[in-house]
Amino acid sequence: MSTGPQLVRPAAPPERNWLPVAVAAAIVLAVLIVLVVLFGRGKGGPAVTPINAKTDPYATYLPISQLAMSESSNLAGGKVTYLDGHIGNTGNRTVTGITVQVLFRDGAHEVAQNETQALKLIRMRDPYIDVEPVSAAPLRPGGSADFRLIFDTVADNWNGEYPEIRIIHVDSH
Repeated sequence: MSTGPQLVRPAAPPERNWLPVAVAAAIVLAVLIVLVVLFGRGKGGPAVTPINAKTDPYATYLPISQLAMSESSNLAGGKVTYLDGHIGNTGNRTVTGITVQVLFRDGAHEVAQNETQALKLIRMRDPYIDVEPVSAAPLRPGGSADFRLIFDTVADNWNGEYPEIRIIHVDSH
């Protein structure tokens, strides 16, 4: 019998319980599937309104005037194009939403870019131009407001003339 140092075997490491990790992974996967189903449905790219789409019947009561265009640089080094104007309501309904189709033409007068977006009214001008949806400040009969349309890109072959603005949908009451 030896009275010197004794070699002690280390205890076997405890077996890892993988059940909580598997349950957490299953929950994360289920949440991702639900998000994809809810938010990914019908998103095959931006919807393009056909060029020959009919304008809204109430559009005749919403004259657009005083068009002006400007550009600015964005933080990514790109260019943003603004189309400002004035819209009036000569009809008898209060307008709560306007969707417009904007057609940029090329040198041959063919459509170079077809974009559909909600018209935004200018809420304030100083210290910067801020916009809001028409629903935030409905356009009452006899009323008018300035608006701004914002384009992150414009077709390279655009002829530089003012684009055609068509009112294709009006929400009103």
